[in-house]
Amino acid sequence: MNKRITSQDVANLAGVSRTTVSFVLNNEERFAIRPETAEKVRAAAKQLGYYPNASARALASNQTKNIGLIISRAPQYIATDPFLPQILGGLLDILKENSLGLLLEWVEPGQQLESYLELTRAHHIDGMILMTPRLDDPGLKTLEETDIPVVVMGYIPGSTLHSVDVDNLSAAETAVCHLIELGHTKIACITNAALPYTSASQRLDGYKIALQKAGITYNPQLVREADFDAQSGYTQMRSLLESNLDFSAVFVASDNVALGAYSALSEAGLSIPDDISVVGFDDIPLASFIQPALTTISMPGHEIAVQSYQLLMQLMRRDFPLERAVSLPTDLIVRQSTRSLIG
Repeated sequence: MNKRITSQDVANLAGVSRTTVSFVLNNEERFAIRPETAEKVRAAAKQLGYYPNASARALASNQTKNIGLIISRAPQYIATDPFLPQILGGLLDILKENSLGLLLEWVEPGQQLESYLELTRAHHIDGMILMTPRLDDPGLKTLEETDIPVVVMGYIPGSTLHSVDVDNLSAAETAVCHLIELGHTKIACITNAALPYTSASQRLDGYKIALQKAGITYNPQLVREADFDAQSGYTQMRSLLESNLDFSAVFVASDNVALGAYSALSEAGLSIPDDISVVGFDDIPLASFIQPALTTISMPGHEIAVQSYQLLMQLMRRDFPLERAVSLPTDLIVRQSTRSLIG
């Protein structure tokens, strides 16, 4: 992996001090820098592909006090995501306490590389929190090589970026094991999103591991990929029912998706949990109010936001922790959407 380009690299190439590089690239007019020296610095920065981060600019000019929350998802899914308010609430609480602002941006799949470059060059933010990462995100490599502090909400295997997440694999395994302990052996799965999203692939892996440990053969025909929202849950639940495959339970890897699955089961005249047991993931506020109340995995959304902020502040101080991945605990919340087949 290429090392990150820093202002010291620019200074070395231009034959000037790091302070001079800062003054030139942050347009500090209080200090008289000879035009030819400034031109050498700009040429070296361009040659190396270096752009000063907002944190450095803030130190020089005291003008920047914003962090960015970047969501790698189409805007129509953002509007219907009931988990996002927990993240925003946690961030806004702590940002207000520290007199910082929040820039919210979304990046559609396929546009990550250009969007990340634009954000890092625009100098509107001191640091970036990236939410809902994808395994196939071509812009992650770019973020690894830029000088702007970045924290990922979600784990990216093999990435050097710092991250805050839950153990999606273990949590999904817990959810499915709950169904197995109730005597279910024919268990379907509806993912929370397309499998390039890391949380979706990890939760599906947890489902597979639970089956394997219980000696249950994995049947890919019992798996459907949703797309974050309730409509996709409805569509994929109908697909499972229309397949005529036999199953007594379903692990839906998102409560929002589970809302749609509930509707499809009701429309088909099936009762939860008498006919089909359902376990969700996230523990959104609606989970305890729908009928029957949804058994689910709790996600500490507020704590994820706070931990991401704290880690980002640490990176902005150039204090790099040895442990790159922070993993927060989850809990299984048992309600009325599952029933035992034993006895």
